Amino acid sequence: MSIVPHWDERYAQPGFLFGEAPNAFLKSRLSLFNPGQTVLAVADGEGRNGVWLAEQGLRVHAVDASKVALEKSCQLADRRGVSLQWEEVDLQSWTWPDAAYDFVVAIFTQFVGPEGRALQFAGIRRALKPGGLLVMQGYTPRQLEYGTGGPPHAENMYTENLLRAAFGDWEIQHLHEHDEVIDEGPGHSGKSALIDMVARKPV
Repeated sequence: MSIVPHWDERYAQPGFLFGEAPNAFLKSRLSLFNPGQTVLAVADGEGRNGVWLAEQGLRVHAVDASKVALEKSCQLADRRGVSLQWEEVDLQSWTWPDAAYDFVVAIFTQFVGPEGRALQFAGIRRALKPGGLLVMQGYTPRQLEYGTGGPPHAENMYTENLLRAAFGDWEIQHLHEHDEVIDEGPGHSGKSALIDMVARKPV
C-alpha cells in the first residue's frame, strides 16, 4: 500500500507540519558545509532543511514522495529567495544516483521498516561521493514511550548498534543517543528519544 496519500493528507493541512526552521542537529553541523557543495536531502518534506541548506549556498537536490510537500517546499524557497532542485520520488523504487553528492542529509526518514530501510541505506551508500558525509538524525525505540513524533513502530527506529552495522565500514565521526525536548511544528513536539550520526564514506 502506498504511503503517499497519508503524507499528502498530512501536508495539506494549514501551516508546516514540522515547522519552517531547520532541524537543530543539522543546524549545529553548519561548519561541515561549504558553499557550492552538493546535497541530497532525503524525504525533505515541506523543505525546512533543504531550503536552509540552499540558504547556506549549497546546491540542494530535495526528494520526497509527496507532491503536496514539494509544492510547499517551493513556496518556502520562493519566500526565502533561494532555489533547489525538487524531485517527486518513491525512495523504495528510485534509482539513486551513483557517487553524485558531497552530502546526504537524512532527517527523520523512518517511515519504512527493516526491508525498506535496507534499500534506503543502500541508496545512501551509493549516492555519496567517496569522502562524502552522511548527516542523519532519527528516533530510537524509546521514542514510543514519549509519543511526540515518528512512526508507532519500534522496528522502524534506529539504535547505535543498527547504525554501526549499516555504516561501520565508514568513518563514524559522531554517533550519539540522547533525549531532548524538540519543537519542530505539530509533527515533532516535546521530549524525544533521538540518535544522531555523521559518517564519512571511504575514499
